Amino acid sequence: MQAIINRLTLIVLDSVGIGELPDAERYGDRGSNTLANTARAVGGLNLPNLGRLGLGNILAIEGVPPVKQPLAAYGRMAEASAGKDTTTGHWEIAGLLLERPFPVYPHGFPPEIIEPFEKRIGRPVLGNRAASGTAIIEELGEEHIRTGYPIVYTSADSVFQIAAHEEVIPVDELYRMCRVARELLTGPHAVGRVIARPFVGTPGAFKRTDRRRDFSLPPPAPTVLDLLTQNGYPVLAVGKIEDIFAGRGITEAIHTKDNMDGVDRTIACMRRLERGLIFTNLVDFDMLYGHRNNPRGYAAALEAFDRRLPEILSAVRADEVLIITADHGCDPTTSSTDHSREYVPLLVYGPLVEPGVNLGTRSTFSDVAASVAEFFGLSYPRGTSFAREVIVR
Repeated sequence: MQAIINRLTLIVLDSVGIGELPDAERYGDRGSNTLANTARAVGGLNLPNLGRLGLGNILAIEGVPPVKQPLAAYGRMAEASAGKDTTTGHWEIAGLLLERPFPVYPHGFPPEIIEPFEKRIGRPVLGNRAASGTAIIEELGEEHIRTGYPIVYTSADSVFQIAAHEEVIPVDELYRMCRVARELLTGPHAVGRVIARPFVGTPGAFKRTDRRRDFSLPPPAPTVLDLLTQNGYPVLAVGKIEDIFAGRGITEAIHTKDNMDGVDRTIACMRRLERGLIFTNLVDFDMLYGHRNNPRGYAAALEAFDRRLPEILSAVRADEVLIITADHGCDPTTSSTDHSREYVPLLVYGPLVEPGVNLGTRSTFSDVAASVAEFFGLSYPRGTSFAREVIVR
C-alpha cells in the first residue's frame, strides 16, 4: 500500500462533545450536548473558522450555521468502548476498544488500597473521597500544610488523584507518591490514571500549577502509534498525550502549560517535522471549564482556539492531513461536573482532502486509527478507514 501523505496532525479538543449517544442515559448523561448546550447558554458561539471547516454542518449549533461549501470533510463519531473518560477516548482514537470500563470509586478507595499506600509513602492521607479538585484543596489545604499529609481524591472518572502544596511536598516527591499508587492500582483496581495535582498559594487563594502529571496504565495492545513508530514514522506527542499512553508508541513528548501553549507547540512541530504524526491534546476545555460547570469560560476557550485556527491551517503542507476531533463530552450546563457520554466531531482538512465530504456518523473513534494508518500506507486491524472517502481523486 502506497502512502498518501507524509505528515498528519491530529488535534483532540478535550471534552468537546457534540450530542448524547444513544446509551447516554445509562451513564446519567441524558440531554448532554457540550457544544450545542454551551452555545445556547451564552447566546451563541463565535467560531467562524471552525464553521468554515464544517462544524455547523455536523449539528445545529447556535452562532455556527452550516455552510454551503465546507472546507473540510465532516462528520461525527460514536464511542464504541464502555466508559467516557480521557484514557478510554484517546485509546479508542488510537485503535483500542475497551469492553469494560475502568473501575471508579464514588465512595473513595477501599482499605486494601489506602492502607498499603499510606505505609509505602510513610504518612496518612487526607480526603479519600470523590470531590472537585479545587473544592477539596480549599477544604483540606490548610490541614495539609499543617500536617504534611497528601490529599487523595477521585471523581466519577477512573482516577486516583493526589494533591499537595509544592512547598510542603516537593513535586518530585509527589510524583514518587503517584508512582507508588500506580504500582498498587492493578488487577480489579487498575484505574485509568493516577494524577499528580500540585498547587501553591495560601488558604483562600490556592492555585493548581501547570506541573500536573498523569501516570496512566500502558495500553494493553499495540495502537496505531506503535504501528507508526515500528515503521519508522516519528510520533510527536503534544500536551498530555505521552501520559495517556504511558509513553508507548511515542518518539518525542512536548508537555504544555495550557491550550494556547499547546497551539504554539503544535505549530512549531508542524514547522519542523518532515514526516510522521503530530498528536495534540488541548485540555483546558475539560479541566478548567467543563468540570467546573462554566459555560462562559468554555465558550471563551472555544473562541480562543478558533482565533488561532488560521495559523494551524496555514501550516498544513501540501502532503499533510489535519484531523480535529474530541475524546468525550463534559457539558458545562448540566448539574453533573463529570464527563458526558457523547458523540465527538470529526473534521478532516488538507490540500489532498475533498472539501465538503459528509463522513456521516462513524461507529467508533477507531476509524481515526484505521484512517491514519492508511494515510501512511499501512494497515490497522480495527476501525473503518475514511482515507479513500476524503482524498481528492
